[in-house]
Order: sequence, then C-alpha cells, then structure tokens
Amino acid sequence: MKSTGVIRRIDELGRIVIPKEIRRNLGIRDGENVEIYTENDSIILKKYHRMQTSSDLANSLCEVIYNDLNYKIIITDREKIIAERGINEDLLYKPINNDYLNIIENREIITKESYTLNVDNLNITGNFIFIPIISLNDSIGLVIMYNEKPLTNELSIGKLIASIFARKLDI
Repeated sequence: MKSTGVIRRIDELGRIVIPKEIRRNLGIRDGENVEIYTENDSIILKKYHRMQTSSDLANSLCEVIYNDLNYKIIITDREKIIAERGINEDLLYKPINNDYLNIIENREIITKESYTLNVDNLNITGNFIFIPIISLNDSIGLVIMYNEKPLTNELSIGKLIASIFARKLDI
C-alpha cells in the first residue's frame, strides 16, 4: 500500500474528505460511489463499478447476439471493455480511451462508417454504432456494435442491450 502523506480529521458524523487530487488520479467523479473494505487495522476505499457486477450478463448477451443473430458487439464500463464477441478476444479488459469516455459522457448515439476503433494498440476498421448505457441517470458504459458491411439492424440491437443493462442496474 502506497502512502499519500495526506491526513484528514473525521468529523462528528464520521465523514472524511478525500482530496481532489487523489479523486482525480483515481478517476472518481463527484457523486460516484466507493466501496469500503477493511483489512487488519486499515480501511480501504475502492472506486465502485456498477457494470462490474454485470459482467456475466454482458458476456451472456454478447454470446447470444453474436451466436444467434451474427452481430459483432463490445460492451464497456467507464474504463475498460468487459465483454465482446466476434471482433477480437484480445480486446477484453483493455482500457478505453478518452474518445469513448466522451461518447459515454455526452449520452448520444454515434454512428461512424469506415472508422478505425483504437483500443490499446489494436485497430479495427469498419462501421460502428456507439450506444451509451444510462442507468439511474448516470452514464455507466457503452454498447458498441460493429460490422465490416453497411450497418442494418445493429442500432436496434444495441439499444436493446443498453436498455437491458439500464434496467438490470436500476434495481
């Protein structure tokens, strides 16, 4: 465990302030949740990822969409790819870059034709649709549909997957 040299007083309600610099370095935004762990005499705070609890669902949905409908798909959380089928297994768990985080933040569906998806030194060129996953009014991830040919029903399928995640995580 690395020491930050920061010391904070706990107030009468048991609260502490996590310095902005530490939050920024860990990518913790205002209003986000953190998990609290204890280990011996230590309290450990960890950034909480709602999508992480749904990786089994993400994998199952990707498998069904690819095997039954033959659509290539990627599902991300706010930091990395959590599931994919039909594109490249090396993409799994790779970090997403700020371009894709901006799509998540802007909450807009984006279509890109003849586009090169760049994830951690892997480049895939084709047609893409990026659909943000929004749960409890928070942008938490992205469904990316891919095809080498012109896009047809990928938008409908991608919206359905994003909706399933939103409803699952709203519970």
